[in-house]
Amino acid sequence: MKVIAIANQKGGVGKTTTAINLAASLAVLEKKVLVIDADPQANTTSGLNFNPQDDQGRTLYEVLIGKLDIRDALVQTEMASLHLIPSHVNLVGAEFDLLEVENRESVLKNALAPLREDYDYIIIDCSPSLGLITVNSLTAADSVIIPVQPEFFALEGLAKLLETIRIVQKGLNTALTIEGFLVTMFDGRTRMHTQVVGELRENFGDLVFRTIIQRNIRLSEAPSYGKPIILYDVMSTGSSNYLALARELLQRNETQNEQ
Repeated sequence: MKVIAIANQKGGVGKTTTAINLAASLAVLEKKVLVIDADPQANTTSGLNFNPQDDQGRTLYEVLIGKLDIRDALVQTEMASLHLIPSHVNLVGAEFDLLEVENRESVLKNALAPLREDYDYIIIDCSPSLGLITVNSLTAADSVIIPVQPEFFALEGLAKLLETIRIVQKGLNTALTIEGFLVTMFDGRTRMHTQVVGELRENFGDLVFRTIIQRNIRLSEAPSYGKPIILYDVMSTGSSNYLALARELLQRNETQNEQ
């Protein structure tokens, strides 16, 4: 099994969209998948048709502060093999609650340990910050997918994230790898988008996924209906893109396991 963090401290790059739709696509491909919403904004929670306000004290926050066993936070989504651990705005407080906790960077990793054998993939949607909750997510993860919007400012912001990943690799999680950079919100009619993708591939080579997520209206509509794109409009470009990403990820991991 594999734990994958979806991370980028820059907001609006398609991080939550990727967490929801990659997880749903893996579930369609008959994998057992858990999504953990580690962002206080709780967009992954609402995007999978759960009201972040109706949490009944069973969210990631309660797990991190030791009030709840992680299995009691699991909720079943509309898809049989896709589960969710929801978020809540309370998660902001976990940054402070964990400050006095021993090995505070490893709380999520330790909480996840009993679930590792229950799923093929655990996807963690990180918050757009590099605080303690994101560090917990990177410490718990086996690898990181970094969504990148094809704009030059987005490339400049990567340096800070990569430095955080290096710090985690050095002291907290030596096994952490970069699964890949994922180009999102791509518009092939825009010359700049094509240039940025070229620059990404030049700098990071095979670490850039072949699959590109194109700008797609149906993809942006789906969260307001509480559905992943594959349930909202299976024939859309967005659905096709994320299924292709899931297949590419599975192929990569099979190759890695054979080596």
